[in-house]
Amino acid sequence: MPEISETTLEIDLNALDHNYKQITSGLKKGTRVLGVVKAGGYGSDAVEIARELESLGVDYLAVAYVAEGTELRGAGIKTPILVLHPQPGNFGALIEQCLEPALYSQRILKAFIAKAEEKEQKEYPVHLKFNTGLNRLGFRENDTEWIMGQLANTSSIRIKSLFSHLAASDDPNEKEFTLEQINTFKSISEDLSDRLGYMPILHQSNTSAILNYPEAEFDMVRTGIGLYGYSNEKQYDSKLKPVHTLKSVISQIHRIEPGETVGYNRGYMATGNEVTATIPIGHADGIPRALGKGKGHVLINGAKAPIAGNVCMDMLMVNITGIDCKEGDEVVIYGSVQRASELAKSANTISYELLTALSHRIKRVVCRK
Repeated sequence: MPEISETTLEIDLNALDHNYKQITSGLKKGTRVLGVVKAGGYGSDAVEIARELESLGVDYLAVAYVAEGTELRGAGIKTPILVLHPQPGNFGALIEQCLEPALYSQRILKAFIAKAEEKEQKEYPVHLKFNTGLNRLGFRENDTEWIMGQLANTSSIRIKSLFSHLAASDDPNEKEFTLEQINTFKSISEDLSDRLGYMPILHQSNTSAILNYPEAEFDMVRTGIGLYGYSNEKQYDSKLKPVHTLKSVISQIHRIEPGETVGYNRGYMATGNEVTATIPIGHADGIPRALGKGKGHVLINGAKAPIAGNVCMDMLMVNITGIDCKEGDEVVIYGSVQRASELAKSANTISYELLTALSHRIKRVVCRK
């Protein structure tokens, strides 16, 4: 990669390829794969990620909202796209873009049938989501009879898949609960497929379940965070490569004397003759204030430079005392050496939040390392 001159997010497609192949290598022959590209490809570039996954042969893509799916279709993505959390006001656009909705409640199912009939659709593919314990979105187990009643009165839709979402597949202390979720989903699927007279695609596994619960593989698995290099499993993370590398530069270096302070509210006070560097990235770019006051650090020429004082909106300052560097030098916030998951722990959060909080004003560079 050439030297950078501003805050930049490098998006490594070779790392994505590696992660896809690593995660799917243990699947049974014929198991479909759904790649999750919501939230701008977890803060990267949804279009570039979707294109790469399409070239790898992914069977499905998933986004959260209709606008995200519309963006992919506008970029020429042809792979089927599941919209996980559609709203009735967007059902017309969803149908126009040939997106496939997750229907998760009586209100949403009735509203989509009405729109599909208005648009004169026949057997439009839809996906029914069931709540097996996450208690976020989804029909209940006892909704199956009501669902069949609705389906009996229309030919506008056809059930493409049945799915659910695991709440704690990454937590070994919750194995009993997770197995209960899996068994509940099996029961729902058997009941509904018997009533339908055909077997839709079944899927429940997220990245952690792919690793920990092969019995939940069913017909398709979904992987999101794993594609981007994180698994929620320490022993497995080493097999994955971070797709995101967030870099910036040193804008200015200050030499401060004992008792001088740095940043808003005098968040850091020098105890001796020290040197600080100002970097053009802040909480408006996705670096939480919780990383300030020494809780987080960046890497400059391979050395750790702790954040001094409070993170500002557009800048942060780091202590570079004893580090050989100069203005204009590269700064690594996270990537393959300091992973986003490690930095996130310093802010008492998770990698998902750091990655997806990245501002659109950060320059994106797609590369193959």
